[in-house]
Amino acid sequence: MERFVSTVKCLIDNLLHKQPTDYEVIEKLFSEVSGLEGFPKIPDPQLEECAIQLWNWAVTKNVGSTISTNQKAKVRHVACSLLCCCEPENPTEGAIRKQILMASKTGRTWLDCKNPQMADNFLRFAVKSLENLYGQLTSRGDGAADSASSKGDVEKDLLRILSCQAESAVTQGNNHEAVVYMQRCKDMLLRLPKDTAYLSLMCYNFGIDTYNQRKFEDSAFWLSQSYEIGKMNVKYAPGSEVQAKVLRLLATVYLEWDCQSFQEKALNAVSLANKECVSASGLYLKIRILLKCGASDDHIRAGFNEMLESKVSLELCLSTVKLLMSEDREMLAFEYLKRVCQHFEASPDLGTALVLHIELLLQRGKELLGKQKIEDIITGHYTGKQLSPQALTSLHVMLWDKASNHFEARNYSEALQWYNYSLSFFKAGQMEPNSAKLQRNRASCFLQLKQLEKAKEAIKEAERCDPDSIFTQFSVYKIAVQEKNVEKAAEAVTAMGLLSKSAVASSDGLLVSENAASKLLSLAAQIALENEQQETAMKALESLCENSEDEAQVLTALRCLVRLVLSTIEQSSDDMRHVSLDVLLPYLKMALQKVSHQSRLTVEQRTEEANWFRKIAWNSALQCESSPDRMRDFFVFSYLLSQLCPPDRTLLMGQKTCLLMAAAASLELCRKSLHSAQTEQLTQALEYIQICWEVWKTLKASGSSPMDPTDTLLLLYEFEARAKLNDPKVGTVLESVLELENVEIKVLETIAALAMEPPAHFPLLCKKALRVALSLHKKQPQADLASCSKCVHSLIKLSLPSGVSEVGAHVLEEVWDYYEEALSVIAAAPDDFPEMETLWLLTRAWNTGILLYSLAQYPEAEKWCGLAMSFIRHLGSLQESYETQMSGLYSEILDRLDKAKRNLIMED
Repeated sequence: MERFVSTVKCLIDNLLHKQPTDYEVIEKLFSEVSGLEGFPKIPDPQLEECAIQLWNWAVTKNVGSTISTNQKAKVRHVACSLLCCCEPENPTEGAIRKQILMASKTGRTWLDCKNPQMADNFLRFAVKSLENLYGQLTSRGDGAADSASSKGDVEKDLLRILSCQAESAVTQGNNHEAVVYMQRCKDMLLRLPKDTAYLSLMCYNFGIDTYNQRKFEDSAFWLSQSYEIGKMNVKYAPGSEVQAKVLRLLATVYLEWDCQSFQEKALNAVSLANKECVSASGLYLKIRILLKCGASDDHIRAGFNEMLESKVSLELCLSTVKLLMSEDREMLAFEYLKRVCQHFEASPDLGTALVLHIELLLQRGKELLGKQKIEDIITGHYTGKQLSPQALTSLHVMLWDKASNHFEARNYSEALQWYNYSLSFFKAGQMEPNSAKLQRNRASCFLQLKQLEKAKEAIKEAERCDPDSIFTQFSVYKIAVQEKNVEKAAEAVTAMGLLSKSAVASSDGLLVSENAASKLLSLAAQIALENEQQETAMKALESLCENSEDEAQVLTALRCLVRLVLSTIEQSSDDMRHVSLDVLLPYLKMALQKVSHQSRLTVEQRTEEANWFRKIAWNSALQCESSPDRMRDFFVFSYLLSQLCPPDRTLLMGQKTCLLMAAAASLELCRKSLHSAQTEQLTQALEYIQICWEVWKTLKASGSSPMDPTDTLLLLYEFEARAKLNDPKVGTVLESVLELENVEIKVLETIAALAMEPPAHFPLLCKKALRVALSLHKKQPQADLASCSKCVHSLIKLSLPSGVSEVGAHVLEEVWDYYEEALSVIAAAPDDFPEMETLWLLTRAWNTGILLYSLAQYPEAEKWCGLAMSFIRHLGSLQESYETQMSGLYSEILDRLDKAKRNLIMED
């Protein structure tokens, strides 16, 4: 216990002197004291002083919200508990009063915190202390007057504490216990009449709490108690208004509890309430009860009379009419409404009643009577009996709703009549948005009725009132479509697109949507298609795509545009097909942008959108065989869209094909382009090739067919691009070709041709490819002599170009080897070797010999001329002719060579 006392003193001291307040100290104090069982005696004056200081500290915190009510309850709990622990064996009157004060206030604070269990302990202790105090006062014989006064104070405190105990019991649902406490309080009222109002209001509050909990029986009891306590002493009662309020709630409880069983009690309660203090709510409640009880018309009429005699407001009378209608007392409702209109005939708010009358007639399907009433109001409008602005607005809303319903039911004539009723209240030339909206709605009716001229007049008026409305432009568009005025329709679509970028304040009554502007453009396209105006529909869809922020809606519009273009392509001639395909490209570009940046779509939706447009791009590319630039663009879009889909082998194969075809198309464009544009095409082709290599590596990693030509194609395309870009890496590409398994001869011949195709010029690489090709030709089971001949021809031509003035020894040696190749080919099939090719070889060898002779290289000259002569025997029909000519020339050359040799010897 010493440790407890020491800890508590330390914590209290800490709390009292620490700024700002440390709320953790309050929790620690409460935890320490809550652990005590009962109030153990701790005779410690210092602890008692600490308890009083702590209580006073809490009192100072009452102002403002320095500490919460719950924290205040805990501090009071601690202070009161400690004071009780320090109570001496025979406490003085002052000590007991202090205990009563602290215990009752602590209990009250716990009640305010909605913690009645905590409150009960302190309230019981307070009652016990009061009984002790009362015993001391009774046993004391002196000062009879002072004793009586003190006893009176004790009774006042006891009543307050008992009422708190009753409140606690009600809160915990112990209604029987609460009744016992309240009965003790009632018994004390004869001696404490001034507390009548207090006790009456407390019972009223109990009635409210139990009513909110739907405990009707308990609520009825407490409300009855409240009223009875109020009657016990009129002088100190709450007042007639409060009593009436109590009785009205009591009547409501009976009404909602079981009106059939308690109708008499409900009616008695509300009648008493109206006698106590008549009020609009009381009169209305009486009508409610009468209706619920199924009272006769006469009884209800009597209630009406009370209302009208009590000068209640028009608003309450109209609420009563609506109540009658909701309870299926239609005849009474209209009868009462008629009386109300007569009663408030001079009121400026009479229009509200007239509008309600029309509303009720229309609800009951009495349109003819409703129209008569409307026409009467229109007549009054122009004869000085105008409705209030609020009533007129309500009437307009009613008329437009009715018109809208008829429009949706395709009863356009009726819809127009209701709109015309509304128009009757607008002044001629009146400028306001509602007038424009009304004219647009009228125009929609005229269009449906095929009255085009009247529709144009209505829209002209709408444009005058509100030209900057997207709905007005939409109406202009509808008329233009009806008139097949393509130019006017296009202007309206453009205007709608511009207006769609600004916020749409309200919709058109017939067109209600979250995104009105986009919906209108979408509807505009639909209208054009229904009228077989595809060009106009496409303009509307394009405007939607350009201006809408709803990406999903844009993708839907793009799909529509693509389908429309494809339908045009199917019907187009070959010449016009390319024009239509060009239109597709910007749509695919926009689709790519929208799908790429689409955050609202699920993965499945995004994949579906990307796949749909990817297939369109692919199929379009296949229709562009004669147009490489279009083919390339479509294949590129197909590849880019495929990247937005989850990868699988089929998709990767498609990507590879797209990139190969795009690269091939770029190379084809290069061949057809001017030199200045070739670099861009080649660089682009090289970019596609590099991406394709990466895709191909991924595919090969998962397995590939040995017959797949992708490696060969990629190397061919890369060789061509790098060769024409004069890229030094072109030699590496050739090496990669030569490293291929089973490289095809045709591939090598193609490489050789590309190496020398302008602007490429790589003769060494060309010869290297040709030599390998020739070697492969010779290894064939049956050599292709024509191909071998071409290879040799090209090798000789590259090594020994025409028109040279000198030849190096190494070149002669290389070319000689090619000639020996040629002779071996001829020898293998002399009859099959082309005669003209033999003649070309002969001529080129002879000319080389003559060149060497002119350069005084006589031994070499004799060798080459002799080589030329060796080809004569392989000539066919030309052999005899060339043999005759060549023999003479060869003899002459030999003679000259002998003379030249002798001259050289003599000079030596």
